[in-house]
Formats: sequence, structure tokens, C-alpha cells
Amino acid sequence: MSAATSQQVVVFSLGSEEYALPIAKVHEIIRYTEPRSVSAREPWIRGVISLRGKIVRVYDLATRVGLATEPSASSKIVIIETGDDVTGVIVDSVEEVLTIDAEQIEASPIGDTDTVAAIAKVDDRLVVLLNSEGLFAARGGAPVA
Repeated sequence: MSAATSQQVVVFSLGSEEYALPIAKVHEIIRYTEPRSVSAREPWIRGVISLRGKIVRVYDLATRVGLATEPSASSKIVIIETGDDVTGVIVDSVEEVLTIDAEQIEASPIGDTDTVAAIAKVDDRLVVLLNSEGLFAARGGAPVA
């Protein structure tokens, strides 16, 4: 990312932590509805929903990033672009759309670039910028069904 660029992200919460995805990857935000369970290898795969007649996979983002939260009345499903498909991720609440300047962004110190793209320092907040392409990919790189 060059020093002169900025990006817009959608910030959402999982428990007391803030995460974000690039706004260009977010198609829409819908009210939480319990996904229909499907057989899955991974515990973070919650099931599927029908979105205007299209079957969409729904993932539990908190479980994926190692947090223990349960959906509540304020939970949302963020519909995001993952490669050439769309996927839903469950979040506790959507906070804001934020413009982040390049100088506010630092590489993730944990090295897991499959899930975490970078960390943004916004005033006294730390916002984890997620990698939408790798977040729900299988080890081989293909999205998990």
C-alpha cells in the first residue's frame, strides 16, 4: 500500500474486539437469521441461508478467529465477496464505515496473513483488517463448502 492511499472499510464487532473488511468486498448487511445446518468438517461453518433465491454459505466469524460469542438480537450477517462467490459471516454488530489512511496501517505481527491482512491504529482503537480471500479458504486455497 503506498503512503498516499487510503481505504474504506466496514468495521464490526465480535465481543469487545473490532474487525474490518474492505467496503468493496461487502455486498450487503442483513438481519441475523439462524442458518440451516449442514454437515461440515469445520466448527465455524454454521450452515446456509437463502438470499433472494440464492443459497449462501454462512460462517461464524467469532469461532473462526477464536472468540466465544453467540448470536444475539443485534447480530448481523455481512454478505461478502470471497473470490468469485458470496459468503455470509455472522458478526455481533456493525459499527461504522471508516476511512483508514496508509500511515494508520501496520503489518500483522502474528504472521497469519490467511486471516489477518493488517492492523489499523485509529485514535486509541486497534481494528483488525481481515483478509476476505483467505479467511474462509481451505488449506489448499479453495473456499470451504
